[in-house]
Amino acid sequence: MISVAHGDGVGPEITKATLKILKAAGARIEVQPVIMGSQAYAAGYKSGITPKAWDSIRRTRVLLKAPVSTPPDCRFRSPNVIIRKKLGLYANIRPCVSYFPYVQTRHPAMNVVIIRENEEDLYAGLEHRLSPDVTQCTRLISHTGSEKIIRYAFEYARTHFRQKVSCFTRDHIMKMTDGLFHQIFRKIAREYPDLENEHWVVDIGVARLAENPEQFDIIVAPNLYGDLLTDMTAQLAGSIGLAGSANLGEDCAMFETFHGSVPGKAGRDQANPSGMILAAVMMLRHLEQADVAEWVHNAWLKTIEEGIHTYDIWHAGSKSRVGTASFAQAVIDRLGQEPMHLKAVRYQNHSPITLSPPMQRPVLHKDLVGVDIFLNGPSQEPDTLRKKLEALARPHSELVLLSNRETQIWPKPQSEIEYTDLWRCRFLSKNRRPIQHQEVIHLLDKILNSGLNWIKTEHLYEFEGKPGYQL
Repeated sequence: MISVAHGDGVGPEITKATLKILKAAGARIEVQPVIMGSQAYAAGYKSGITPKAWDSIRRTRVLLKAPVSTPPDCRFRSPNVIIRKKLGLYANIRPCVSYFPYVQTRHPAMNVVIIRENEEDLYAGLEHRLSPDVTQCTRLISHTGSEKIIRYAFEYARTHFRQKVSCFTRDHIMKMTDGLFHQIFRKIAREYPDLENEHWVVDIGVARLAENPEQFDIIVAPNLYGDLLTDMTAQLAGSIGLAGSANLGEDCAMFETFHGSVPGKAGRDQANPSGMILAAVMMLRHLEQADVAEWVHNAWLKTIEEGIHTYDIWHAGSKSRVGTASFAQAVIDRLGQEPMHLKAVRYQNHSPITLSPPMQRPVLHKDLVGVDIFLNGPSQEPDTLRKKLEALARPHSELVLLSNRETQIWPKPQSEIEYTDLWRCRFLSKNRRPIQHQEVIHLLDKILNSGLNWIKTEHLYEFEGKPGYQL
């Protein structure tokens, strides 16, 4: 049994088409429809997922999901993000393959798989409005999450007979978060001497990917970069409408398209169901129905090869432009056939990828040595604020930094910037001695009693004597 969410926009059409193909192919599944997206929001569920849907997904452990629309209102959350996090679906696998010359692309030989971390990064959803002028999104990158996805990428490369794993980060700017991801990549890469490995700074890496995707094989990246990379790479291959993906955890799995709900095309019988079909192929392999997966995938390849195309991939060399339903019927008509020019697929049931135990990490001694205090107030003369804070810091701590919009204002003033109403004030203990939380609370009381409005703190720790914060 599988849970199926028909989604919003074009979702119901591409889901109906896909399920029709699976039934015709003899897939050994029982479908349990679940409500997610606009219907769930309308019923008052701010997660976009009804309780019955949760019950079904936790029972079946497999979800085939069409795209859903998430309201822009911050009171509502994305069902995709919630499901990935709550069910521990840490690995997002997104193949981007060229089907040239039957699908137009400038990169006929590309065959890239992007493996995206799925639970952390900016998609953790930790956003706050700190002041009338300033909002904040907190980025979380953990050793645990990074190690799992990077090790999965190398295991995927090995089990799928790939040659190289490339890591994309921006660790020269985000030295602690992206720096951690890159550091773990280097360590794990040494355990796989049979595989090539390389690291790219994400901006130049994206430029190279756009120019020459054939030079890449497997790409592993943190959540946000991976999401952006996959849409672009799928479009480079010919159309984002061709791309399906898998979200895998230790106990559950979700299969879906790359693209959104495309409400402007809803009900027009124009949407390309290929992304949903190929996601279903990945699902069948997960369910150990390799025979049906192979049947469906080869029939789909045969359909593409014969020039039966939806509007998004239609070109001068296409033979027939069809709608969603007709495309699905064309695939059904070719079940049991194989492509003559595109490479036919051969699938065998295989054990799921299992990861070795996580690295043994030493327990680090941690000392609290200071605090960043964020103040909300009208733009003011920095020197006046500095003198007031220096007086409040005495005698146990000292003010060492004053910044606005994360640009240092003191001790090296920057007069060119326009100030906001949010100030960051860094206090460190005298001689960097370890301090207690009570000393931070005492400092906060003094600041509050002085008439200043503090709204947030970030504690500053040293780990084995090394700063755990950007200097």
